[in-house]
Amino acid sequence: MADTSTIIAQAYAAFNRRDIDAALALMTHDVSWPRASEGGKVIGKEAIRAYWTRQWSEFDPHVDPLDLSPQESGRIHVRVHQLVKNLQGDLLADGVVVHVFTIAEGLIVAMDLEDEADPNAGPSAAFAHRS
Repeated sequence: MADTSTIIAQAYAAFNRRDIDAALALMTHDVSWPRASEGGKVIGKEAIRAYWTRQWSEFDPHVDPLDLSPQESGRIHVRVHQLVKNLQGDLLADGVVVHVFTIAEGLIVAMDLEDEADPNAGPSAAFAHRS
């Protein structure tokens, strides 16, 4: 079984390659995931597949993990460089965000946005500018 840092690195690499199947293989069937570009959350692999497909039809996000910080709660905070462009290549956001992962038995159970006060709110600031 891969260690936590390897699982997280593989998930980001798969996302950046747009390899949905490889990313979903690292997650539980009932994974919880934020819809950063739309607001709210989705539950389950097929819901993530649908969400990412919509997101990538409008935005070109790229995320690189900078460092991982395991928390006493068992969750892992990942400081991430996030670059978001529209499909024409215009820069919409370039900054650092924190993703919070829950991993159990070698699979991602949940990912949350650290600065998300209300998980039912609209899109995160990086996706607020529509193309």
